[in-house]
Amino acid sequence: MESSPLVLWFDLMGVFFFALSGNLLAARKDIDITGGLVLGLLAGLGGGIIRDVLLGVTPLALSEPIYLVAPVVAAAAVYLLGSLIHRVQTLIVAFDAAGLGLFCTFGTARALDHGMPVASALLLGVVTAVGGGLLRDVVANEIPAVFSGSNLYVIPAATGAALTALAVATDTWGPIAATVLSFLVFAFRMVAWWRQWRVPAPVRSWTVRDLDVLRRRERSVFGRPRREGSSAGERDDGERDDGERDDGERDDNEGRDRDDDADPDGLRDFRPGRRR
Repeated sequence: MESSPLVLWFDLMGVFFFALSGNLLAARKDIDITGGLVLGLLAGLGGGIIRDVLLGVTPLALSEPIYLVAPVVAAAAVYLLGSLIHRVQTLIVAFDAAGLGLFCTFGTARALDHGMPVASALLLGVVTAVGGGLLRDVVANEIPAVFSGSNLYVIPAATGAALTALAVATDTWGPIAATVLSFLVFAFRMVAWWRQWRVPAPVRSWTVRDLDVLRRRERSVFGRPRREGSSAGERDDGERDDGERDDGERDDNEGRDRDDDADPDGLRDFRPGRRR
């Protein structure tokens, strides 16, 4: 199964989708094509390299040079077609979800091929799926989707890995099963992002005060999906808060200036017999 051309093409599709998400994130943050290529390489190849290093084998990205083609093609596509792309946030999440579905299934299958126990194979499948995106987001100074707390990310990957292990154990694993499981993980992730499904939060007394306000002000690409009118409203609220803060600071500064003009020697609070 590992050497099958079909497996190779599925794996390359996952690399390409993740590389697209990295290049689109670079374009969204106004990073040039070189930086976009770096983010695409990290997103597309990072998870697989981590998995293969843990398995103790030569990473496929190094033993098979064809794996380097997909990130280059993704960078060129985003560079040439970037001006025609709208709603970049949705595309980034969609391509990331597609790569997530492909990598969690084939990462688990590859680990099982190397004789890993089921629990270890599940872990390696999840690492394959989320590792590249984690590296991409950290380098791009984004809150990683794994830690954003705004929606489900690891759970869809773990679900896909578990279903893949079940398919391998029941001898139903094949091209059709791989396609269906990858699509299920993709759909699970997209619905969770769009509906903002969350895992249980910590005890509220342990969290930062006004956590909801802080989450609304986060600019992470994996945060709440933009809807009609929400972007402008949130921007107006943020600008209003910033304006009120600036007005308050300006009033404080003017008050201090008036006090300094009225009492240039700083003697207003001076009392005889007290140290200044």
